[in-house]
Amino acid sequence: MTTSPSLKAIQACMAEGVPPSGSDDASARRLWWAALDTLQEQLQEQSSTTGGLWLAAPLPALYDPTLLKAMRGWVWSPNPQGLPQLGPAGPTAAPGDPYKQLPLHPDDGHDPLLVVIQPTLQVALALQGPPDQRQLLMRSDPKTLGAILSLLEQRLRADAPDQADALHEAIRALGSLQSSRAYGEQFWPVVAERLARMAPSLTLQTLRDEPGRGDSNEPIEGDQYEGGAEAELSLLEAITHEVRTPLATIRTLIRSLLRRRDLAPVVMERLQQIDSECTEQIDRFGLIFHAAELQRQPSEPAELAQTDLGAVLQHLAPGWQMLLERRGLALQIEISPNLPAVLSDPSRLEPMLGGLIDRSSRGLQQGGQLVLQLRPAGARLKLQIRGYNPSEQGRGLGTAEPTAELGPVLSWNPGTGSLQLSQAATRRLLASLGGRLAQQRDRGLTVFFPVAGRSQC
Repeated sequence: MTTSPSLKAIQACMAEGVPPSGSDDASARRLWWAALDTLQEQLQEQSSTTGGLWLAAPLPALYDPTLLKAMRGWVWSPNPQGLPQLGPAGPTAAPGDPYKQLPLHPDDGHDPLLVVIQPTLQVALALQGPPDQRQLLMRSDPKTLGAILSLLEQRLRADAPDQADALHEAIRALGSLQSSRAYGEQFWPVVAERLARMAPSLTLQTLRDEPGRGDSNEPIEGDQYEGGAEAELSLLEAITHEVRTPLATIRTLIRSLLRRRDLAPVVMERLQQIDSECTEQIDRFGLIFHAAELQRQPSEPAELAQTDLGAVLQHLAPGWQMLLERRGLALQIEISPNLPAVLSDPSRLEPMLGGLIDRSSRGLQQGGQLVLQLRPAGARLKLQIRGYNPSEQGRGLGTAEPTAELGPVLSWNPGTGSLQLSQAATRRLLASLGGRLAQQRDRGLTVFFPVAGRSQC
């Protein structure tokens, strides 16, 4: 019988010769996410990602879709069927997942592990240690990497022999590897710099707090607020990343459960609701992240393409309907026939539209209705989103609730207690997608999109 090393044994192999640490779990995991971002950024900068491979537990760790599609992957994760023995079919793979899934064993633990092998970059990352001695491990030296790969191949040989053969063949196909012990000299400074950008300044103090200004509501302009705003935006990016990551983990585990066939209908319904809520919040915080990124580092104008906006709305409508129904609201969509395509970015437009739906529905009372209308408007298409409370049906819109600006990206609605993108941030995001926002005094939003192939004069 083939020996099957636990993932803890692989992490212990990585820890050999590394001095112990006194970090708590929160600090170590912050290091883990900074290291993941650093490694993923370096992978994206490679001239070619073809031919690479990765192995991870208990989740894929890599989250860039381009990398996941370009590299072969194996992930040990909680098995939805209660960790049964793998049958002749071998490891499972969810539809659309570009990697093979294998079951965790009881003695594996749940500490994260990631091994990436490319011709010019090979590195292993892991978290390890008891609660008061947690540490991030990074190994890039050939001797340790060779030992790690040998243990992983043994593990695959016991779990799924055909996948062990596939791993062996994938490594052989990469040819001569150029791993280097000196990689750490480049890696750790970048991680430290990333952490410094993420961490809030202990001396953060805007001019609003300086003596002598009192409760002045005068706007802070230009260089006066530049330092504080930079720190706030970096902190906001870090917070949104920290929120999205556990939500993505929960959604991954929920979707693994949804593949089961023995769950009661009520359980399936609850799991689907959790999945929808996670997706909604992941998209919401993703918008906040991109808004902060756009404010801090304005990017070049995106490459816009012909987009069937009516088809996009119809595709997203069922999900919006479910979201609004959970709040006791109704959705009505009116799309004029035979509309031309607009210029936008469909992949980024979908979460942005979802954000507009969320923004427009937050202040509605139960029994209210949200109405979307897409109409031609000369060389543009006009998308109107209007909310009606029950008492306002047929009588026009109510007055908009005031919001308080919380910086360049967020605003707070005292009436609902919810955070949302500020009007300026929403306008910037829409502009990057080809849209022009016209905020109305009532609860209505109007966005104009340029028709593809027409002059906008």
